Amino acid sequence: MFRLTREIRFSINDLPDAQLDHPPTNSYGGYPSLTGFGQYFTIQVTLEGKLDRATGYLRNIKDIDRLIREKVIASIDAARQRLRPGDGDLAREIFSDVLGGFQSSASGDKVHSIMLWLTPFLSISLFQSEFPMSRLSQKFEFSASHRLHNPSLSAEENRKTYGKCNHPSGHGHNYEVQVTLRGKPNRNGLLVDVPQFEKIVQEYAIEKLDHKNLNVDLSEFAEVIPTVENIAMVIYKMLKSRFTNIGADLAAVTVWETPKTWCEYSEP
Repeated sequence: MFRLTREIRFSINDLPDAQLDHPPTNSYGGYPSLTGFGQYFTIQVTLEGKLDRATGYLRNIKDIDRLIREKVIASIDAARQRLRPGDGDLAREIFSDVLGGFQSSASGDKVHSIMLWLTPFLSISLFQSEFPMSRLSQKFEFSASHRLHNPSLSAEENRKTYGKCNHPSGHGHNYEVQVTLRGKPNRNGLLVDVPQFEKIVQEYAIEKLDHKNLNVDLSEFAEVIPTVENIAMVIYKMLKSRFTNIGADLAAVTVWETPKTWCEYSEP
């Protein structure tokens, strides 16, 4: 099974323009381009299926681009004109539009998931296997120090296993954390109230971790080595039961130790 993801970047401008009537000049930066104080979005569509024998494609990305711009831009633009409390879930409308567009094609692929980024840090995602449930993800940050050391290993074995990360004085990171919730949006199209979501993560996770020595200051790491994998697991457990009262379940926690190293943790 192949999975192909295509990211499409576009703007919804306050005033009508004719950009969609001609080929883009800068599709990397987004097409249509932002011409004023409109809104900028990115959407990631993942298709899954078998490759076309003649082309070697799962799907021609030009077809993906065209369909997304035709369906999604129209859906968002129309929703902005009429949106008011109780109008429903725009993300699910978008998913339905995209799903219908791809299913009407002769290609054998299908939509695996759609992720709509509302800001560089806040996203709504829908998976074919979970529909009509949706996911809401928000990013956070904290700074902390740690030392990777296993007391059951010899000093030489620790140095060999962890290298400079085993330095007795420890070292620090600026961590990024993405917390992902899952559930059914309410009648206003919201999974949860975002400020309330952020307050819970701040209170039960970030404040406990920020500017701490993880080995020394947190009992959760008394017998657990604070690798990026275990940090993701510990944060998940800190937050696991915290969102039930606001109508969602915790789906996953992802921790970036550096821009090149991250780990996601979830439970069945």
